[in-house]
Formats: sequence, C-alpha cells, structure tokens
Amino acid sequence: MKVAIYARVSTHDKGQDPDLQLKPLREYCKQRDFEVSGEFVDIGVSGSKDRRPELDKLMDLAKKRLIDCVIVWKLDRFARSLTFFVNALDEFEKLGISFISYQENLDFTSSAGRLMAHIISAMACFERSLIAERVKAGIANARSKGKQIGRKPIDPILTEKIIELRNQNFSFGKISKQLKLSVGVVHKTLKNLKPKDAENSVF
Repeated sequence: MKVAIYARVSTHDKGQDPDLQLKPLREYCKQRDFEVSGEFVDIGVSGSKDRRPELDKLMDLAKKRLIDCVIVWKLDRFARSLTFFVNALDEFEKLGISFISYQENLDFTSSAGRLMAHIISAMACFERSLIAERVKAGIANARSKGKQIGRKPIDPILTEKIIELRNQNFSFGKISKQLKLSVGVVHKTLKNLKPKDAENSVF
C-alpha cells in the first residue's frame, strides 16, 4: 500500500518539532509494510485553514490516485473543522483512498473505521443544521427589533444619477467609476427599479 504522511505544527519558534509526529508514523508504516510515497509537512500554518501548501500537494497526489492511504499523527493535525474533515474523508472515499489517524487509533480502512466515518459525517450534518437554525433565529429576532439585515439600500440620489448616466449610454463600468460604486451595485440598482422609475430609462 502506497501511503502519504501528513504532519503539521502551528509554530516553528516555540520548540514544536514535526519529527515528533513523523518518527512514530514512519515506524508505524514500517511495521505494517506500507510504502511511503511522500511526507508532507506544514510548518507555522493554522489547522483552521482549508488551504495549506503541503496539504494542497498531498490532495493533488490523491486526486491523481498516486497513493492508497493518508496517515496523520492526530486528527487535529489534519483538520480543526469537522466540516473540512468530513469533506476530505468523502473525497478520499470517492478516490478509493484510506485514512488513518495514529494517536486516536482510527483506521478508516476497516469496517469499524468506516462506521466511525459515517457517525462523524452525521455529527457534521447535525452541526450545520444547528448553525443554520441559530442564524435564522438571530435574523428573525433582529428584524423583529427593526434592525436592517443585509446591505443598506442605495441612496435615492445615487439611484437617480445611475439612471441619468445609463440614459446617456454610459456602460456599467463607466457608471461605477464615476460614482465610485461597484459594477454589481450599479447592475442591481437598475435591475430592481420599479416600473415607474424605469419608464424613462433606455437600458
């Protein structure tokens, strides 16, 4: 089995040594007669980031199906986000790649490990549902108190200027530059005009 070892340390100036993770993983691979295709180590990179230089290289190797398994010293070295971890596991499964976490003794190549993966996935789904419910409740509560949710409406004077410039055949880009607005705001403003406002507009 061809495996890729992944390790990560948050800082490189506080005595954190990636070899503390790499040595036991190398020994583990040796004991199980795994062929190590590469070692990928991110130093000074937070685990909360989905994009990391060495992790990106590992994922590229996985997508090319040049490895059969990914091994990490501990789950939090690979991911801090449950959602990211579940998405990565799902991608590995589609690619036919196994995942092993040494410290937690989690081997997703086994039937028990696959069951654990399903449990983790269900937990992530539940977490997303809870977050969505809290966000909806927060928005509803804010609106009940008269608070503005989302972007504030554009000033009516600016709306009139946008219409005027558009009627002079100014492009969206030129209008945005002249009024110092984004092209998206200009486009949305014109799109959302009421019929009576649009009657005299040529756009």
